[in-house]
Amino acid sequence: MADRSSADSGRADGAAHAQAGPEGDGTAPPAEYRTAELARAAGITVRTLRFYRERRLLPPPRREGRIAWYNEHHLNRLRTISALLARGHTLGGIADLIDAFEKGRDAGGAAELLGLESTLVSPWSEETPVRLTPEDLAAHFPGEVTSENLAAALELGYVAVDGDEVVHVSRRLLDASTALVGEGIPLEAVLEAGRVVREHADAVADLFTNLVRARLFTDVRELSPEDLRRLSEVMDRLRPLAKQVVDVELALAMDRRVRAELESWSRPDGPEGETGAGRQERRGPDGGPGGPEDGEPQGRGG
Repeated sequence: MADRSSADSGRADGAAHAQAGPEGDGTAPPAEYRTAELARAAGITVRTLRFYRERRLLPPPRREGRIAWYNEHHLNRLRTISALLARGHTLGGIADLIDAFEKGRDAGGAAELLGLESTLVSPWSEETPVRLTPEDLAAHFPGEVTSENLAAALELGYVAVDGDEVVHVSRRLLDASTALVGEGIPLEAVLEAGRVVREHADAVADLFTNLVRARLFTDVRELSPEDLRRLSEVMDRLRPLAKQVVDVELALAMDRRVRAELESWSRPDGPEGETGAGRQERRGPDGGPGGPEDGEPQGRGG
């Protein structure tokens, strides 16, 4: 709770700090963060941030008296560290890469991992994490916060536990899940749908990245600094295009699916009509539709 209160006071100070330009000229200086603000923006705890700083994974902050001020470079570095950890690198290995990069040794290999932070960590999702107390979580999903549902949400990466709080990865996903449960859909079913959507989203992401690799970087075996710059530019241009294609295709697919559902409900043998067993009994001897009703003559003539 101390971190939260210090972050709140730091946010106000930081906002004032960002609005006042150098020498009072009215221009906005680069954004700066206090310790708790930086940790929250990077999605880590203050304790983790301090640990990284002790391990010299971060450059020293700017200081005003006893206050440490961090900037976007520190935030990008933290996001890079998180991305490398997710790719299986150890903190010791990351420290060696950072040391090599800053000293200019093995620049090619280090640059691939650390030089283009925007390529590695510039988020496509632009999601805002949400910190929740257990009481907050229960209020969002009354009667649905079971151990099984929590385990499923943790496995999906929707939530993570940070001390006595839960961090949800996305405000928009949280709002959507809350609304679906509010409509009467069980949280278990919502999480299962999320798992299936994740599988399809991964397949779409693979499709776009494979297009870039196979069509634009066909002959590239090892990325040079120029290749890295080009890759960064391509990915920046691809981001809105990929989102646009997926949004349009999903909308068209929903249109097709809703029309099909409405047509099935309007047919006599739709959801409110006969059962499948009943329809099967009315099929003709050859299995075709339109067999005679029970009690009708079965002759071929009039």
